[in-house]
Amino acid sequence: MKVKISSILFFLLISVSVFAQIPALERVEPSFWWVGMNNPKLQLVVHGNQIASREVSLNYEGVKLVKINRVENPNYLFLDLEINPGTTPGKFEIAFTKKNAKKLSYSYQLKARDKSPNRILGVTNKDFVYLIMPDRFANGDKKNDIVKGMEETTLNRDSMYYRHGGDIQGIINHLDYLQELGVTTLWLNPVLENNQPKTSYHGYAVTDNYKIDPRFGTNALYKKLIDDCHLKGMKVIKDLVHNHLGSEHWIIKDMPSKDWVHQWPTYTKSSFKDQVLFDPYAAANDKKQMTDGWFDHHMPDVNQNNEFVKNYFTQSHIWWIEYAGIDGFRLDTYAYNDPVYMAEWGKAIKAEYPRFTFFAETWVRGVPNQAFFTQGNTINRGFDTELPGVTDFQALWGINEALNGKQGWDDGVNRLYTTIASDFVYQDATRNVVFLDNHDLSRFYSVVGEDFTKYKSGIAWLLTTRGIPQLYYGTELLMKNFSNPDGLVRDDFKGGWAEDKVNKFTASGRTEKENEAFNFVKTLANYRKNNEVLQTGKLMQYVPENGIYVYFRYNADKTVMIIMNSNDKEEILNTSRFEERTAGFTQALNITSATKINSLKTLTIPAKTTLVLELQK
Repeated sequence: MKVKISSILFFLLISVSVFAQIPALERVEPSFWWVGMNNPKLQLVVHGNQIASREVSLNYEGVKLVKINRVENPNYLFLDLEINPGTTPGKFEIAFTKKNAKKLSYSYQLKARDKSPNRILGVTNKDFVYLIMPDRFANGDKKNDIVKGMEETTLNRDSMYYRHGGDIQGIINHLDYLQELGVTTLWLNPVLENNQPKTSYHGYAVTDNYKIDPRFGTNALYKKLIDDCHLKGMKVIKDLVHNHLGSEHWIIKDMPSKDWVHQWPTYTKSSFKDQVLFDPYAAANDKKQMTDGWFDHHMPDVNQNNEFVKNYFTQSHIWWIEYAGIDGFRLDTYAYNDPVYMAEWGKAIKAEYPRFTFFAETWVRGVPNQAFFTQGNTINRGFDTELPGVTDFQALWGINEALNGKQGWDDGVNRLYTTIASDFVYQDATRNVVFLDNHDLSRFYSVVGEDFTKYKSGIAWLLTTRGIPQLYYGTELLMKNFSNPDGLVRDDFKGGWAEDKVNKFTASGRTEKENEAFNFVKTLANYRKNNEVLQTGKLMQYVPENGIYVYFRYNADKTVMIIMNSNDKEEILNTSRFEERTAGFTQALNITSATKINSLKTLTIPAKTTLVLELQK
């Protein structure tokens, strides 16, 4: 998520409650749980007017009230429960009593776990991820466009800052389109409630950790999306924000304690300088500002050294996995989190769901900087981060340089080669997510100067290199613009609204060039989907020569040769230096054109083109 300093005045956090009229028992979170979890411990957050003045009791076989935690704010209780493995699913009463006061109670439910085999599968290098900003993809339910009582009730598709009406039902309505394209996994920008006064359509200012934003749909509809995807053999990634909350979050408006967030004498934003985390000469106050500074005025930085904060976040994430059957997480603004807590969080998630996977946004410069956050890299840390993979910004800048830069020892296609050659610093680079653009970056088609040949070359690389490929919605249809500001790269997908004059979800609604782009992505994505060689096959790359970069993906069954000509002219390539991988092969099939190549001795590579060739004997 990109840094954008809001014009909202600094939100001064104080310990005095702004919820003077909250009900005696306003909420219990999580509102229900499950029996048979790996971790038998559960901490309930109870919020209500002066609720800490009451005693708590419960009586249910297999459930023990271990401790009642009272904190600085008397409107909170944190209840530590322990649930025995053999506990029977059911409901029980939690009683809150006080002398000479009316008894309060909450009916708590423990549910049976859904152990269906097609849930919670994890996302791996076998997948092809499609990133969607829900508000801008498709409007499937006009009734939820404006929700009365919410802070923002403006709907204006002509403004990049207001909501446009896209929702979960709109995504459900177009799953067939995504499946045709070859997509195996959806990653949605955050869909939790963002009840902020303005500009919260992107989802990164959460105001309720257990509730889907009603302008997107309901918790049940979100679960239906995931169930529908699973029926089609697809997966879903949930976007998480550990680092901060929205200023209108109910728990921020009436904080359990002043140290729920990082407090500063005056508003202090993060420096966003990742180097201080591994710099052996870094000053302590520089490190503190990096991790404890706020992301933005309206996004308070939570204190992940507070044990109640840690439990609150971790349990909400486990709740969503168990409730909805999510397959993976993307972790926003990862570098600014407390690293010790994130390692603890990673262990907790893996212990509960061994197949579950997650990757993090590490928007940094330099391969060592990026690898520093991944698991297995304990240099200068003293602990393992437990983070399997990251969004690979270094590979992104490598492919951009390969397509747009001038050739040199360190420049042009050599930079891409060098980036991939540096994979030795990762425990497993194939867990990294490779991409050409996203919701914070300029559209790829604009980055390559709307050069269609370069565009296809980048797509070919994306779907053949190592790692987990991710495509941003509309990239398959040549959507364009530069991220200045971000809203310009978050246009509506035409055809997602009933009033749209054209429908890009159909071939008839697309231009000839858009169909060519769509079919190019579709051909390669489906080839990758059906051929493990481009998923889990080994990679061998050759030092670029004369602006030509050659690498192979291979396994026991198939060998695919990828040739990137970054030059502005056609090149004739003598293949003798690649004999280590080409020996025994005499022909090839061009995957994207479906044409046969009868001899491999020399190959003609058009200007600025990447060929994907399945070698044949």
